[in-house]
Amino acid sequence: MRILGLDIGDRRIGVAMSDPIGILASPLCIIERTSDEQAVDVILKIVTERVVERIIVGLPRSMDGHIGPQAEKVQVFTEMLRQRTAVPIEYRDERLTTVTAMRLKREASTRRLDRKTRYDAMAAAIILQEYLDEKPTGDYQI
Repeated sequence: MRILGLDIGDRRIGVAMSDPIGILASPLCIIERTSDEQAVDVILKIVTERVVERIIVGLPRSMDGHIGPQAEKVQVFTEMLRQRTAVPIEYRDERLTTVTAMRLKREASTRRLDRKTRYDAMAAAIILQEYLDEKPTGDYQI
């Protein structure tokens, strides 16, 4: 079961994908947002091409857990996406995922020019991995 993870920002959307059995999340790509419609089209193309069965969207709650202006923007965008797909969409609290992604990126000591855009996809992978880690595991035969 392929699951897509999204870290939705004003200018970029980080995208991550699970492995086929839903155990490991990996950064996939970054979508540069020129418009909401364009971004939704790109996401739907990924959903179709990769046969995605569920979408996990990071919801940027404030540190006290409330829904702030940025979370409201994410909800509006997610509703646009929800109206154009039958794939189930769930929210996942994403507090501090960008900070974690930046720390992991620094520790991996990758090229400086790639740092900013790669945080988005890494943050999406962290959001998705946390979701995968919490869901019950089935009997996997390896």
